[in-house]
Amino acid sequence: MRDELVSCSSTCRHRRLPGKVDTLLATFDSAVNLLHDPPRGNKQVAAAQTIKMNDSTHYATAPEDRIPFHLKFVYGLGAFVNNMLADSIGRMLIVLNLGLGMNPALVGLLGALPRLTDAITDPLMGYVSDNTRSRYGRRRPYMFIGAIFVGISFALLWQLPLGKSESWYFWYFLVGSLIFFLAYTIYATPWVALGYELTPDYHERTRLMGVQNFIGSIAYMISPYFLAIMYMPVFGDVVNGASYLALIIAAVAIGLGILPAIFLRERFKEIAEKEGSDKISAGVWHVIKDFFHGFATTLKFKPFLKLCVATFLVFNGFILIAAFQSYVIIYYVFGGDQEAGSVFVGHSGSVQAITALCVIAFITWLATKVGKRRAFFVSTGISMIGYALKWFCYTPDNPWLVLIPAPFMAFGLAGLFTLMPSMICDVVDMDELNTHQRREGMYGSIYWWVVKLGQSVAIFGGGLLLVWTGFDVELGGNQTEEALRLMRLSDAFIPCVASAIAIWAVASYSVTEEKAHEVRMELEARRGAA
Repeated sequence: MRDELVSCSSTCRHRRLPGKVDTLLATFDSAVNLLHDPPRGNKQVAAAQTIKMNDSTHYATAPEDRIPFHLKFVYGLGAFVNNMLADSIGRMLIVLNLGLGMNPALVGLLGALPRLTDAITDPLMGYVSDNTRSRYGRRRPYMFIGAIFVGISFALLWQLPLGKSESWYFWYFLVGSLIFFLAYTIYATPWVALGYELTPDYHERTRLMGVQNFIGSIAYMISPYFLAIMYMPVFGDVVNGASYLALIIAAVAIGLGILPAIFLRERFKEIAEKEGSDKISAGVWHVIKDFFHGFATTLKFKPFLKLCVATFLVFNGFILIAAFQSYVIIYYVFGGDQEAGSVFVGHSGSVQAITALCVIAFITWLATKVGKRRAFFVSTGISMIGYALKWFCYTPDNPWLVLIPAPFMAFGLAGLFTLMPSMICDVVDMDELNTHQRREGMYGSIYWWVVKLGQSVAIFGGGLLLVWTGFDVELGGNQTEEALRLMRLSDAFIPCVASAIAIWAVASYSVTEEKAHEVRMELEARRGAA
Protein backbone atom coordinates (compact mmCIF):
# COMPACT_ATOMS: atom_id res chain seq x y z
CA MET A 1 0.00 0.00 0.00
CA ARG A 2 1.21 3.48 -0.69
CA ASP A 3 1.52 5.95 2.19
CA GLU A 4 2.70 8.91 0.13
CA LEU A 5 0.54 11.67 -1.25
CA VAL A 6 -1.46 10.40 -4.21
CA SER A 7 -2.82 12.60 -6.93
CA CYS A 8 -6.58 12.68 -7.41
CA SER A 9 -6.41 14.76 -10.55
CA SER A 10 -9.26 15.68 -12.78
CA THR A 11 -9.19 19.05 -14.49
CA CYS A 12 -12.39 21.04 -14.61
CA ARG A 13 -13.61 22.52 -17.89
CA HIS A 14 -16.66 24.56 -18.70
CA ARG A 15 -18.99 22.84 -21.10
CA ARG A 16 -19.47 24.36 -24.54
CA LEU A 17 -23.10 25.17 -25.28
CA PRO A 18 -24.79 24.93 -28.69
CA GLY A 19 -24.75 28.04 -30.79
CA LYS A 20 -28.17 28.42 -32.38
CA VAL A 21 -31.17 27.85 -30.16
CA ASP A 22 -33.31 25.80 -32.46
CA THR A 23 -34.65 23.03 -30.28
CA LEU A 24 -36.36 22.78 -26.91
CA LEU A 25 -33.21 21.37 -25.35
CA ALA A 26 -31.20 24.34 -26.46
CA THR A 27 -33.77 26.69 -24.98
CA PHE A 28 -32.85 25.49 -21.51
CA ASP A 29 -29.09 25.25 -22.02
CA SER A 30 -28.10 28.80 -21.11
CA ALA A 31 -30.01 28.71 -17.84
CA VAL A 32 -28.75 25.27 -16.96
CA ASN A 33 -25.15 26.31 -17.53
CA LEU A 34 -25.28 28.49 -14.43
CA LEU A 35 -26.45 25.54 -12.36
CA HIS A 36 -24.14 23.01 -13.90
CA ASP A 37 -20.81 24.83 -13.65
CA PRO A 38 -20.53 26.38 -10.17
CA PRO A 39 -17.33 28.30 -9.32
CA ARG A 40 -14.41 25.92 -8.89
CA GLY A 41 -11.77 28.38 -7.69
CA ASN A 42 -8.44 27.69 -9.29
CA LYS A 43 -8.05 24.51 -11.29
CA GLN A 44 -5.07 23.04 -9.58
CA VAL A 45 -4.74 19.31 -9.25
CA ALA A 46 -5.99 18.22 -5.83
CA ALA A 47 -3.92 15.93 -3.67
CA ALA A 48 -5.15 13.79 -0.84
CA GLN A 49 -3.42 11.81 1.88
CA THR A 50 -4.13 8.11 1.61
CA ILE A 51 -4.96 6.17 4.75
CA LYS A 52 -5.12 2.47 5.43
CA MET A 53 -8.33 1.09 6.84
CA ASN A 54 -9.69 -2.45 6.68
CA ASP A 55 -6.85 -3.47 4.34
CA SER A 56 -7.89 -0.87 1.75
CA THR A 57 -6.23 2.31 0.55
CA HIS A 58 -8.58 5.28 0.70
CA TYR A 59 -8.40 8.42 -1.41
CA ALA A 60 -10.13 11.72 -0.76
CA THR A 61 -12.51 13.04 -3.41
CA ALA A 62 -11.18 16.12 -5.20
CA PRO A 63 -13.58 19.10 -5.20
CA GLU A 64 -13.78 19.13 -9.01
CA ASP A 65 -14.91 15.49 -8.98
CA ARG A 66 -17.90 16.15 -6.74
CA ILE A 67 -21.34 16.40 -8.31
CA PRO A 68 -23.52 19.18 -6.87
CA PHE A 69 -26.45 17.72 -4.96
CA HIS A 70 -29.06 19.36 -7.18
CA LEU A 71 -27.59 17.53 -10.18
CA LYS A 72 -27.54 14.24 -8.27
CA PHE A 73 -31.19 14.87 -7.48
CA VAL A 74 -32.03 15.53 -11.13
CA TYR A 75 -30.29 12.32 -12.15
CA GLY A 76 -32.27 10.52 -9.44
CA LEU A 77 -35.55 11.66 -11.02
CA GLY A 78 -34.68 9.39 -13.92
CA ALA A 79 -34.43 6.50 -11.46
CA PHE A 80 -37.84 7.39 -10.06
CA VAL A 81 -39.36 7.29 -13.55
CA ASN A 82 -37.61 4.03 -14.44
CA ASN A 83 -38.62 2.29 -11.22
CA MET A 84 -42.18 3.56 -11.30
CA LEU A 85 -42.75 2.34 -14.86
CA ALA A 86 -41.01 -1.00 -14.39
CA ASP A 87 -42.71 -1.76 -11.08
CA SER A 88 -46.10 -0.49 -12.24
CA ILE A 89 -46.37 -2.78 -15.22
CA GLY A 90 -45.39 -5.76 -13.08
CA ARG A 91 -47.88 -4.98 -10.33
CA MET A 92 -50.70 -4.03 -12.68
CA LEU A 93 -50.42 -7.28 -14.68
CA ILE A 94 -52.50 -8.93 -11.97
CA VAL A 95 -55.49 -7.04 -13.43
CA LEU A 96 -55.40 -9.35 -16.44
CA ASN A 97 -55.98 -12.32 -14.14
CA LEU A 98 -58.18 -10.92 -11.37
CA GLY A 99 -60.07 -8.38 -13.50
CA LEU A 100 -60.32 -10.05 -16.91
CA GLY A 101 -59.98 -13.72 -15.88
CA MET A 102 -56.94 -14.55 -18.02
CA ASN A 103 -55.03 -17.75 -17.33
CA PRO A 104 -52.03 -17.04 -15.02
CA ALA A 105 -49.70 -18.82 -17.43
CA LEU A 106 -50.79 -16.44 -20.23
CA VAL A 107 -50.30 -13.48 -17.91
CA GLY A 108 -46.81 -14.75 -17.15
CA LEU A 109 -46.13 -15.09 -20.88
CA LEU A 110 -47.28 -11.49 -21.43
CA GLY A 111 -44.84 -10.40 -18.78
CA ALA A 112 -41.98 -12.41 -20.28
CA LEU A 113 -42.16 -11.95 -24.08
CA PRO A 114 -41.92 -8.13 -24.19
CA ARG A 115 -38.97 -8.24 -21.80
CA LEU A 116 -37.19 -10.63 -24.15
CA THR A 117 -37.40 -8.06 -26.94
CA ASP A 118 -36.47 -5.37 -24.44
CA ALA A 119 -33.36 -7.35 -23.57
CA ILE A 120 -32.45 -7.56 -27.26
CA THR A 121 -32.96 -3.86 -27.99
CA ASP A 122 -31.03 -2.68 -24.93
CA PRO A 123 -27.53 -3.53 -26.28
CA LEU A 124 -28.46 -2.07 -29.66
CA MET A 125 -29.54 1.16 -28.00
CA GLY A 126 -26.37 1.18 -25.92
CA TYR A 127 -24.25 0.87 -29.05
CA VAL A 128 -26.18 3.62 -30.83
CA SER A 129 -25.89 5.90 -27.81
CA ASP A 130 -22.13 5.34 -27.45
CA ASN A 131 -21.52 6.15 -31.11
CA THR A 132 -23.92 9.02 -31.71
CA ARG A 133 -22.35 12.42 -32.26
CA SER A 134 -24.57 15.47 -31.84
CA ARG A 135 -24.36 19.01 -30.52
CA TYR A 136 -26.45 17.88 -27.55
CA GLY A 137 -24.31 14.86 -26.71
CA ARG A 138 -24.58 11.10 -27.00
CA ARG A 139 -27.36 10.56 -24.45
CA ARG A 140 -29.59 13.60 -23.99
CA PRO A 141 -31.57 13.64 -27.26
CA TYR A 142 -32.66 10.02 -26.80
CA MET A 143 -33.61 10.63 -23.18
CA PHE A 144 -35.77 13.63 -24.08
CA ILE A 145 -37.64 11.86 -26.88
CA GLY A 146 -37.83 8.59 -24.98
CA ALA A 147 -39.48 10.16 -21.92
CA ILE A 148 -42.35 11.46 -24.03
CA PHE A 149 -42.69 8.24 -26.03
CA VAL A 150 -42.67 5.95 -22.98
CA GLY A 151 -45.33 7.97 -21.13
CA ILE A 152 -47.77 7.93 -24.06
CA SER A 153 -47.29 4.22 -24.76
CA PHE A 154 -47.83 3.30 -21.09
CA ALA A 155 -51.10 5.22 -20.93
CA LEU A 156 -52.44 3.53 -24.07
CA LEU A 157 -51.40 0.08 -22.87
CA TRP A 158 -53.99 0.04 -20.08
CA GLN A 159 -57.01 1.30 -21.99
CA LEU A 160 -58.63 -2.17 -21.96
CA PRO A 161 -62.29 -2.38 -23.04
CA LEU A 162 -64.52 -4.92 -21.30
CA GLY A 163 -66.26 -7.82 -23.01
CA LYS A 164 -63.45 -8.97 -25.32
CA SER A 165 -62.10 -12.51 -25.67
CA GLU A 166 -59.03 -13.80 -23.87
CA SER A 167 -57.11 -13.96 -27.17
CA TRP A 168 -58.05 -10.32 -27.94
CA TYR A 169 -56.66 -9.13 -24.61
CA PHE A 170 -53.56 -11.24 -25.11
CA TRP A 171 -52.67 -9.77 -28.50
CA TYR A 172 -53.61 -6.20 -27.57
CA PHE A 173 -51.43 -6.29 -24.49
CA LEU A 174 -48.59 -8.09 -26.25
CA VAL A 175 -48.33 -5.54 -29.07
CA GLY A 176 -48.79 -2.63 -26.66
CA SER A 177 -46.10 -4.00 -24.34
CA LEU A 178 -43.63 -4.36 -27.20
CA ILE A 179 -44.11 -0.69 -28.10
CA PHE A 180 -43.87 0.38 -24.46
CA PHE A 181 -40.62 -1.49 -23.82
CA LEU A 182 -39.06 -0.10 -26.99
CA ALA A 183 -39.82 3.40 -25.70
CA TYR A 184 -38.54 2.40 -22.27
CA THR A 185 -35.23 1.32 -23.83
CA ILE A 186 -34.83 4.56 -25.76
CA TYR A 187 -35.07 6.46 -22.48
CA ALA A 188 -33.52 4.18 -19.87
CA THR A 189 -30.38 2.97 -21.67
CA PRO A 190 -28.89 6.44 -22.30
CA TRP A 191 -29.96 7.51 -18.80
CA VAL A 192 -28.04 4.62 -17.23
CA ALA A 193 -24.97 5.34 -19.37
CA LEU A 194 -25.07 9.03 -18.46
CA GLY A 195 -24.73 8.16 -14.77
CA TYR A 196 -21.53 6.23 -15.45
CA GLU A 197 -19.77 9.32 -16.78
CA LEU A 198 -20.89 12.10 -14.43
CA THR A 199 -17.79 11.70 -12.23
CA PRO A 200 -14.49 9.77 -12.41
CA ASP A 201 -14.14 9.45 -8.62
CA TYR A 202 -14.47 6.03 -6.94
CA HIS A 203 -16.45 7.22 -3.91
CA GLU A 204 -18.42 10.00 -5.62
CA ARG A 205 -19.78 7.35 -7.95
CA THR A 206 -21.17 5.46 -4.98
CA ARG A 207 -22.64 8.67 -3.55
CA LEU A 208 -24.28 9.47 -6.89
CA MET A 209 -25.76 6.00 -7.14
CA GLY A 210 -26.86 6.21 -3.53
CA VAL A 211 -28.77 9.44 -4.21
CA GLN A 212 -30.36 8.13 -7.41
CA ASN A 213 -31.31 4.87 -5.71
CA PHE A 214 -32.75 6.80 -2.75
CA ILE A 215 -34.97 8.88 -5.02
CA GLY A 216 -35.79 5.90 -7.20
CA SER A 217 -36.86 3.92 -4.14
CA ILE A 218 -39.59 6.46 -3.41
CA ALA A 219 -41.41 4.91 -6.37
CA TYR A 220 -41.50 1.64 -4.44
CA MET A 221 -43.22 3.41 -1.56
CA ILE A 222 -46.06 4.37 -3.89
CA SER A 223 -46.43 1.44 -6.27
CA PRO A 224 -47.41 -1.19 -3.66
CA TYR A 225 -50.68 0.70 -3.22
CA PHE A 226 -51.54 0.61 -6.92
CA LEU A 227 -53.63 -2.55 -6.50
CA ALA A 228 -55.63 -0.96 -3.71
CA ILE A 229 -56.05 2.23 -5.78
CA MET A 230 -57.37 0.27 -8.76
CA TYR A 231 -59.92 -1.41 -6.47
CA MET A 232 -61.28 1.94 -5.20
CA PRO A 233 -65.08 2.09 -5.62
CA VAL A 234 -64.89 5.40 -7.48
CA PHE A 235 -63.54 3.55 -10.53
CA GLY A 236 -66.31 0.96 -10.61
CA ASP A 237 -64.02 -2.00 -11.32
CA VAL A 238 -60.32 -2.84 -11.22
CA VAL A 239 -59.92 -2.68 -15.03
CA ASN A 240 -61.29 0.87 -15.20
CA GLY A 241 -59.13 1.74 -12.20
CA ALA A 242 -56.06 0.58 -14.11
CA SER A 243 -56.90 2.82 -17.08
CA TYR A 244 -57.13 5.97 -14.93
CA LEU A 245 -54.06 5.09 -12.89
CA ALA A 246 -52.06 4.61 -16.10
CA LEU A 247 -52.89 8.16 -17.23
CA ILE A 248 -51.52 9.60 -13.98
CA ILE A 249 -48.36 7.49 -14.17
CA ALA A 250 -47.80 8.56 -17.78
CA ALA A 251 -48.04 12.25 -16.94
CA VAL A 252 -45.53 11.88 -14.11
CA ALA A 253 -43.15 9.89 -16.33
CA ILE A 254 -43.10 12.56 -19.02
CA GLY A 255 -42.88 15.53 -16.65
CA LEU A 256 -40.00 14.15 -14.58
CA GLY A 257 -38.32 12.05 -17.26
CA ILE A 258 -37.30 14.95 -19.47
CA LEU A 259 -35.50 16.81 -16.65
CA PRO A 260 -32.23 14.79 -16.69
CA ALA A 261 -32.03 15.35 -20.45
CA ILE A 262 -32.36 19.10 -19.93
CA PHE A 263 -30.15 19.72 -16.91
CA LEU A 264 -27.30 17.17 -17.05
CA ARG A 265 -24.12 17.15 -19.15
CA GLU A 266 -21.84 14.40 -20.38
CA ARG A 267 -18.40 14.66 -18.78
CA PHE A 268 -16.66 12.34 -21.25
CA LYS A 269 -18.32 13.66 -24.41
CA GLU A 270 -15.13 15.25 -25.81
CA ILE A 271 -12.97 12.26 -24.84
CA ALA A 272 -15.38 9.87 -26.56
CA GLU A 273 -15.27 11.98 -29.70
CA LYS A 274 -11.43 11.98 -29.69
CA GLU A 275 -11.04 8.26 -28.98
CA GLY A 276 -13.66 7.05 -31.45
CA SER A 277 -15.34 7.97 -34.70
CA ASP A 278 -18.96 8.16 -35.76
CA LYS A 279 -19.45 4.46 -36.38
CA ILE A 280 -23.18 4.84 -37.02
CA SER A 281 -22.41 6.43 -40.41
CA ALA A 282 -19.67 3.96 -41.34
CA GLY A 283 -21.91 1.51 -43.18
CA VAL A 284 -24.33 -1.22 -42.16
CA TRP A 285 -21.89 -4.14 -42.33
CA HIS A 286 -19.27 -2.27 -40.29
CA VAL A 287 -21.86 -1.33 -37.67
CA ILE A 288 -23.10 -4.93 -37.35
CA LYS A 289 -19.58 -6.31 -37.09
CA ASP A 290 -18.49 -3.68 -34.58
CA PHE A 291 -21.63 -4.18 -32.48
CA PHE A 292 -21.20 -7.93 -32.10
CA HIS A 293 -17.48 -7.56 -31.43
CA GLY A 294 -18.18 -5.03 -28.67
CA PHE A 295 -20.98 -7.18 -27.28
CA ALA A 296 -18.76 -10.26 -27.05
CA THR A 297 -15.82 -8.33 -25.61
CA THR A 298 -18.00 -6.84 -22.91
CA LEU A 299 -19.53 -10.15 -21.84
CA LYS A 300 -16.09 -11.79 -21.65
CA PHE A 301 -14.73 -9.17 -19.25
CA LYS A 302 -14.66 -11.20 -16.01
CA PRO A 303 -15.14 -8.42 -13.41
CA PHE A 304 -18.22 -7.23 -15.29
CA LEU A 305 -19.54 -10.76 -15.79
CA LYS A 306 -19.41 -11.42 -12.04
CA LEU A 307 -21.50 -8.31 -11.38
CA CYS A 308 -24.04 -9.43 -13.97
CA VAL A 309 -24.33 -12.90 -12.46
CA ALA A 310 -24.83 -11.50 -8.96
CA THR A 311 -27.49 -9.04 -10.12
CA PHE A 312 -29.23 -11.72 -12.15
CA LEU A 313 -29.54 -13.93 -9.09
CA VAL A 314 -30.49 -11.34 -6.46
CA PHE A 315 -32.92 -9.35 -8.59
CA ASN A 316 -34.52 -12.15 -10.52
CA GLY A 317 -34.75 -14.41 -7.49
CA PHE A 318 -36.91 -11.64 -6.06
CA ILE A 319 -38.91 -11.18 -9.29
CA LEU A 320 -39.66 -14.89 -9.55
CA ILE A 321 -41.57 -14.82 -6.29
CA ALA A 322 -42.80 -11.21 -6.43
CA ALA A 323 -46.31 -12.30 -7.40
CA PHE A 324 -46.25 -15.03 -4.77
CA GLN A 325 -46.03 -12.46 -2.01
CA SER A 326 -49.32 -10.86 -3.10
CA TYR A 327 -51.01 -14.23 -3.58
CA VAL A 328 -49.76 -15.59 -0.25
CA ILE A 329 -50.96 -12.50 1.63
CA ILE A 330 -54.35 -12.42 -0.10
CA TYR A 331 -55.16 -16.12 -0.21
CA TYR A 332 -53.30 -17.51 2.80
CA VAL A 333 -53.13 -14.71 5.34
CA PHE A 334 -56.53 -13.18 4.44
CA GLY A 335 -58.31 -16.27 3.14
CA GLY A 336 -59.08 -14.80 -0.31
CA ASP A 337 -60.20 -11.29 0.76
CA GLN A 338 -58.68 -9.32 -2.13
CA GLU A 339 -59.41 -5.83 -0.84
CA ALA A 340 -58.06 -6.43 2.68
CA GLY A 341 -55.11 -8.41 1.37
CA SER A 342 -54.19 -5.74 -1.17
CA VAL A 343 -54.00 -3.15 1.62
CA PHE A 344 -51.46 -5.27 3.53
CA VAL A 345 -49.54 -5.89 0.30
CA GLY A 346 -49.27 -2.12 0.18
CA HIS A 347 -48.28 -1.86 3.83
CA SER A 348 -45.52 -4.43 3.43
CA GLY A 349 -44.20 -2.78 0.29
CA SER A 350 -44.20 0.65 1.88
CA VAL A 351 -42.33 -0.56 4.99
CA GLN A 352 -39.80 -2.17 2.70
CA ALA A 353 -39.47 0.98 0.60
CA ILE A 354 -39.17 3.30 3.64
CA THR A 355 -36.51 1.05 5.15
CA ALA A 356 -34.71 1.00 1.81
CA LEU A 357 -34.18 4.75 2.06
CA CYS A 358 -32.24 4.24 5.29
CA VAL A 359 -30.46 1.20 3.90
CA ILE A 360 -29.22 3.17 0.88
CA ALA A 361 -27.63 5.79 3.12
CA PHE A 362 -26.09 3.09 5.33
CA ILE A 363 -24.73 1.01 2.44
CA THR A 364 -23.32 4.12 0.74
CA TRP A 365 -21.43 4.96 3.97
CA LEU A 366 -20.40 1.35 4.55
CA ALA A 367 -18.95 1.02 1.04
CA THR A 368 -16.58 3.93 1.71
CA LYS A 369 -15.34 2.16 4.86
CA VAL A 370 -15.05 -1.52 3.94
CA GLY A 371 -15.28 -1.46 0.14
CA LYS A 372 -18.10 -2.07 -2.30
CA ARG A 373 -17.66 -5.86 -2.39
CA ARG A 374 -17.92 -6.33 1.39
CA ALA A 375 -20.84 -3.93 1.56
CA PHE A 376 -22.61 -6.18 -0.96
CA PHE A 377 -22.04 -9.20 1.29
CA VAL A 378 -23.64 -7.38 4.22
CA SER A 379 -26.71 -6.11 2.34
CA THR A 380 -27.43 -9.42 0.59
CA GLY A 381 -26.90 -11.49 3.73
CA ILE A 382 -29.37 -9.41 5.74
CA SER A 383 -31.98 -9.72 2.98
CA MET A 384 -31.73 -13.52 3.19
CA ILE A 385 -32.84 -13.30 6.82
CA GLY A 386 -35.93 -11.37 5.73
CA TYR A 387 -36.88 -13.88 3.05
CA ALA A 388 -36.61 -16.76 5.52
CA LEU A 389 -38.76 -14.89 8.07
CA LYS A 390 -41.67 -14.86 5.61
CA TRP A 391 -42.25 -18.55 6.29
CA PHE A 392 -42.93 -17.79 9.97
CA CYS A 393 -44.46 -14.31 9.79
CA TYR A 394 -46.96 -14.72 6.94
CA THR A 395 -49.74 -16.22 9.06
CA PRO A 396 -53.53 -15.74 9.29
CA ASP A 397 -53.21 -15.76 13.09
CA ASN A 398 -51.73 -12.26 13.09
CA PRO A 399 -51.77 -10.42 9.73
CA TRP A 400 -49.63 -7.58 11.05
CA LEU A 401 -46.66 -9.94 11.27
CA VAL A 402 -46.30 -9.64 7.47
CA LEU A 403 -44.54 -6.35 8.15
CA ILE A 404 -41.64 -7.93 10.10
CA PRO A 405 -39.67 -9.41 7.14
CA ALA A 406 -39.99 -6.22 5.07
CA PRO A 407 -37.14 -4.19 6.67
CA PHE A 408 -34.71 -7.08 6.27
CA MET A 409 -35.70 -7.72 2.65
CA ALA A 410 -35.09 -4.04 1.90
CA PHE A 411 -31.35 -4.59 2.21
CA GLY A 412 -31.25 -6.80 -0.88
CA LEU A 413 -32.35 -4.55 -3.72
CA ALA A 414 -31.36 -1.31 -1.93
CA GLY A 415 -27.78 -2.49 -1.60
CA LEU A 416 -27.72 -4.10 -5.02
CA PHE A 417 -28.74 -1.02 -7.00
CA THR A 418 -26.55 1.31 -4.96
CA LEU A 419 -23.38 -0.76 -5.30
CA MET A 420 -23.61 -2.44 -8.70
CA PRO A 421 -23.90 0.73 -10.83
CA SER A 422 -20.97 2.24 -8.94
CA MET A 423 -18.91 -0.91 -9.49
CA ILE A 424 -19.74 -0.88 -13.21
CA CYS A 425 -18.41 2.69 -13.42
CA ASP A 426 -15.04 1.33 -12.28
CA VAL A 427 -15.28 -1.51 -14.79
CA VAL A 428 -15.93 0.98 -17.63
CA ASP A 429 -12.66 2.74 -16.79
CA MET A 430 -10.79 -0.57 -16.94
CA ASP A 431 -12.38 -1.26 -20.30
CA GLU A 432 -11.27 2.13 -21.65
CA LEU A 433 -7.73 1.32 -20.55
CA ASN A 434 -7.85 -1.87 -22.62
CA THR A 435 -9.90 -0.76 -25.66
CA HIS A 436 -9.25 3.01 -25.89
CA GLN A 437 -13.03 3.56 -26.06
CA ARG A 438 -15.65 5.01 -23.69
CA ARG A 439 -18.46 2.44 -23.81
CA GLU A 440 -20.78 3.35 -20.94
CA GLY A 441 -23.83 2.68 -23.10
CA MET A 442 -22.73 -0.83 -24.05
CA TYR A 443 -21.89 -1.78 -20.46
CA GLY A 444 -25.06 -0.29 -19.04
CA SER A 445 -27.24 -1.89 -21.69
CA ILE A 446 -25.67 -5.33 -21.41
CA TYR A 447 -25.96 -5.20 -17.64
CA TRP A 448 -29.68 -4.52 -17.96
CA TRP A 449 -29.91 -6.96 -20.87
CA VAL A 450 -28.76 -9.71 -18.53
CA VAL A 451 -31.20 -8.52 -15.85
CA LYS A 452 -34.15 -8.34 -18.23
CA LEU A 453 -33.35 -11.62 -19.94
CA GLY A 454 -33.48 -13.29 -16.57
CA GLN A 455 -36.48 -11.20 -15.61
CA SER A 456 -38.46 -12.47 -18.60
CA VAL A 457 -37.64 -16.05 -17.63
CA ALA A 458 -38.48 -15.31 -14.00
CA ILE A 459 -41.87 -13.76 -14.80
CA PHE A 460 -42.84 -16.58 -17.13
CA GLY A 461 -41.46 -19.11 -14.66
CA GLY A 462 -43.43 -17.45 -11.88
CA GLY A 463 -46.66 -17.95 -13.84
CA LEU A 464 -45.84 -21.58 -14.48
CA LEU A 465 -44.79 -22.05 -10.86
CA LEU A 466 -48.11 -20.61 -9.71
CA VAL A 467 -49.95 -23.09 -11.91
CA TRP A 468 -47.69 -25.90 -10.60
CA THR A 469 -48.62 -25.11 -7.01
CA GLY A 470 -52.25 -25.83 -7.88
CA PHE A 471 -53.52 -22.27 -7.40
CA ASP A 472 -56.92 -21.71 -9.02
CA VAL A 473 -58.37 -18.18 -9.08
CA GLU A 474 -61.88 -19.64 -9.39
CA LEU A 475 -61.55 -21.18 -5.92
CA GLY A 476 -61.07 -17.79 -4.28
CA GLY A 477 -60.36 -18.30 -0.58
CA ASN A 478 -60.83 -22.07 -0.86
CA GLN A 479 -57.38 -22.93 -2.19
CA THR A 480 -56.05 -26.37 -1.29
CA GLU A 481 -53.63 -26.72 1.63
CA GLU A 482 -51.02 -28.20 -0.70
CA ALA A 483 -51.24 -25.22 -3.05
CA LEU A 484 -50.83 -22.75 -0.21
CA ARG A 485 -47.90 -24.68 1.24
CA LEU A 486 -46.05 -24.77 -2.08
CA MET A 487 -46.73 -21.07 -2.65
CA ARG A 488 -45.30 -20.24 0.78
CA LEU A 489 -42.20 -22.40 0.26
CA SER A 490 -41.47 -20.75 -3.08
CA ASP A 491 -42.07 -17.29 -1.67
CA ALA A 492 -39.67 -17.71 1.25
CA PHE A 493 -36.78 -19.83 0.07
CA ILE A 494 -36.21 -19.36 -3.67
CA PRO A 495 -34.72 -15.86 -3.18
CA CYS A 496 -32.60 -17.15 -0.26
CA VAL A 497 -30.87 -19.71 -2.46
CA ALA A 498 -30.40 -17.21 -5.30
CA SER A 499 -28.86 -14.62 -2.95
CA ALA A 500 -26.43 -17.15 -1.47
CA ILE A 501 -25.13 -18.02 -4.94
CA ALA A 502 -24.78 -14.30 -5.72
CA ILE A 503 -22.52 -13.79 -2.69
CA TRP A 504 -20.34 -16.65 -3.92
CA ALA A 505 -20.09 -15.04 -7.38
CA VAL A 506 -18.94 -11.65 -6.06
CA ALA A 507 -16.46 -13.16 -3.59
CA SER A 508 -13.72 -13.15 -6.25
CA TYR A 509 -14.46 -9.64 -7.63
CA SER A 510 -11.07 -7.92 -7.53
CA VAL A 511 -11.61 -4.22 -8.37
CA THR A 512 -10.66 -2.44 -5.14
CA GLU A 513 -10.46 1.29 -4.49
CA GLU A 514 -6.71 1.21 -4.98
CA LYS A 515 -7.02 -0.69 -8.27
CA ALA A 516 -9.64 1.77 -9.53
CA HIS A 517 -7.38 4.69 -8.62
CA GLU A 518 -4.42 3.17 -10.47
CA VAL A 519 -6.57 2.71 -13.58
CA ARG A 520 -7.71 6.32 -13.42
CA MET A 521 -4.15 7.60 -13.14
CA GLU A 522 -3.10 5.56 -16.17
CA LEU A 523 -6.04 6.83 -18.20
CA GLU A 524 -5.41 10.47 -17.33
CA ALA A 525 -1.73 10.11 -18.10
CA ARG A 526 -2.65 8.77 -21.54
CA ARG A 527 -5.60 10.91 -22.68
CA GLY A 528 -5.83 13.68 -20.06
CA ALA A 529 -8.46 14.38 -17.45
CA ALA A 530 -12.10 14.87 -18.26
